[in-house]
Amino acid sequence: MIGKNRDREEQISKIPIDLERFFIHAAAECPYGRQERAIYHQAVLGRISDQTMGDFLAQGYRRNGNCMYTMRCPDCARCVPIRIRPERFRANRNQRRVWRKNADVSVEIAPLTMSRENIILLQHFLSTRFPQGKSRAESYYAGFFITSISRCFEVRYKAEGELLGVAIVDAAPEWMNAVYFFFDPAQGWRSPGTFNILTLNDICLTHRITSLYLGYWIDGHQGMGYKNAFRPHELLLEGRWVEQN
Repeated sequence: MIGKNRDREEQISKIPIDLERFFIHAAAECPYGRQERAIYHQAVLGRISDQTMGDFLAQGYRRNGNCMYTMRCPDCARCVPIRIRPERFRANRNQRRVWRKNADVSVEIAPLTMSRENIILLQHFLSTRFPQGKSRAESYYAGFFITSISRCFEVRYKAEGELLGVAIVDAAPEWMNAVYFFFDPAQGWRSPGTFNILTLNDICLTHRITSLYLGYWIDGHQGMGYKNAFRPHELLLEGRWVEQN
């Protein structure tokens, strides 16, 4: 259940009118399995400034390739944007255990690439985690990851020379946006999703980045429950970011 702590709130900036006019509403199947049709408020954009991208993220928008979107479903408001303030986050016991468990993992920040190694790992991840899906790794990269809107790079995780996971991330001096994370399903014992967020948070602290956007959190959704464990975090509720302790 969403908490009611409103001790720390932030009023967010508006998207420039000259960009807002490009947005349309598009209906599609709900990506989270609900029967109701999802309504995306979206636009395909060219290169935008770090400040404008930050404003989009602060209003709950997400990036999909060169498209910026947010959810405008009339009968559902379960997709709640979530972010971390790295300087305020405090790891719990389980998260500290995950950090220690992955002490053998090396972390590399690199330009976004459609390398053969990345494609093989992503296809294995998609085929294992979403066996009913029809998406191919190449189409994920071309349509979802690669972008000219903002600066995008990847965080690569390796152990004993083997690629364990890749995080696709947008970043600027004041914000980081976690776009997607895929990993070797055989390494699930490492809690790779948790370890990835811990690592991104650590990178933000090192570079004095003040906001780490984690996408959407949906109360009760099995695949998103781990995000709720990062506390304090902030949820975008009724137009304001509200801290949840």
